[in-house]
Amino acid sequence: MGTVADRQLRVVIAPDSFKGTLGAADAADALAAGWRSERPDDELLTVPLADGGEGTLDALGHDLPDSCWRSEPVTGPDGRPVDAAWLLLPDGTAVVEMARAAGLPLLVRPDALGATTRGLGELLAAVVADPAVTRVMLTLGGSATTDGGTGALAALGARFLDADGADLAPGGGALSRLDRIDLTGLTPPPRGGVQCLVDVTAPLLGPLGAAGQFGPQKGASPDQVVELDAALARLADLLGGDRDAPGAGAAGGTAYGFAACWGAEFVSGAGAVAAAAGLDDALRGAALVVTGEGQFDAQSLRGKVVGDLVDRARAAAVPVAVVAGRVDAENLPVARALSLTELAGSVEEAMTDPARWLTEAGVQLAREQSVTL
Repeated sequence: MGTVADRQLRVVIAPDSFKGTLGAADAADALAAGWRSERPDDELLTVPLADGGEGTLDALGHDLPDSCWRSEPVTGPDGRPVDAAWLLLPDGTAVVEMARAAGLPLLVRPDALGATTRGLGELLAAVVADPAVTRVMLTLGGSATTDGGTGALAALGARFLDADGADLAPGGGALSRLDRIDLTGLTPPPRGGVQCLVDVTAPLLGPLGAAGQFGPQKGASPDQVVELDAALARLADLLGGDRDAPGAGAAGGTAYGFAACWGAEFVSGAGAVAAAAGLDDALRGAALVVTGEGQFDAQSLRGKVVGDLVDRARAAAVPVAVVAGRVDAENLPVARALSLTELAGSVEEAMTDPARWLTEAGVQLAREQSVTL
C-alpha cells in the first residue's frame, strides 16, 4: 500500500487577497505553483475568494473565459466617464462590483456631498438588459458615495424631484431638497432577484449609519455628516423601507435604496462569494484546503473570508492550512498556520515580493503534507 506521500491528493487552494500587495487570484496561482513544483501529480483546485467588496470580480472570474467578462462605459462618481467591467457567471448570475462604477479611487478628490452612484445604475441597466442574466449579485465595498443609491435608481428610471418638480442634482447633499419620488418608470429587477453583498451591519441613519460611520472616510466634514444624515432621513421618510435593517447603511445607503426599490436582500459577502465560486463542491473529497490573507488572528474567524472557509471545511471534515503575511495568535482551529514574514525574514521582504514567498509557502506545505493530512 502506498504512503500519503506517494499517492495523489486533491488539494483546494482558496485564499483571500493579501490586501495592498496581491490579489486573491494571483495569491492562489503562487501557492499552487509552489505546491505543484513539489507534488506535480496532485489534483489542485484554485478557488480564489473575496469578502464581497473590491476584488470580487477578479476572484470569481479566475479561470473563466473572456466571454464571461463584459464592460460598459458609465458615468463615474464625479461625472467623468469610466469603463466598468462586470462578470456573467455560467448560471446566469451577473456579478457587479460597485467600486468599478462609483468607487472612491475613481475620484480626483473626495466629494462627500456631490459624488453620485449614477454610473452604477447605468451599469445595472446594461446588465439587466442582457437576456442571459437571471439575477444580480451586487458587491458594495469601496464606494465614494452617500446618496442612498438614488443616482443609480435614477439611471434605472426612478425620479427624485424637488418642490418645483425638477430632478435633483447628483449626490447625497441634494436629497435635502427632495419633495417627491416617482418610481413608475423604474426598470424592474431580473427575475431571479438581487443580492447586495454587505460586510457591515450599519443601519441607514445615526452615528453608526451611512453618513455617521462612513462619511468621514469619503471626505465628509462633521457638518457634512450631519447634513448627509438629515438628507438620508428625508429620503427614508418619502421612500419607506427598513431604514434600521442591519446593512442598510452599506455603500452610503445604496443597500437601503435597492432594498426599498428593487427588493434586494442583504447577504454576507464572504459566504455569497464562496457559494458562487463553488467552494463546497471543491471541498468534497479534498485532503486539504490551503487558504490565506494578509494577517491571520482570532478576528479572522469572525465573519471574514478565512473564518467562513474554516467553518465550511470543518463541516466537510477537511483540514485547513493558512498562509498569512503575519500570524498573530495561537491555538487557532487550523491544522497549520504559516507566516510569510517568518519565511522571508522580515515584513518588508515579505511585502516586497509576496508572490515569491507564497510560492515558497506552497512548496513547504507540500513537503509537510503528511503532518497536516
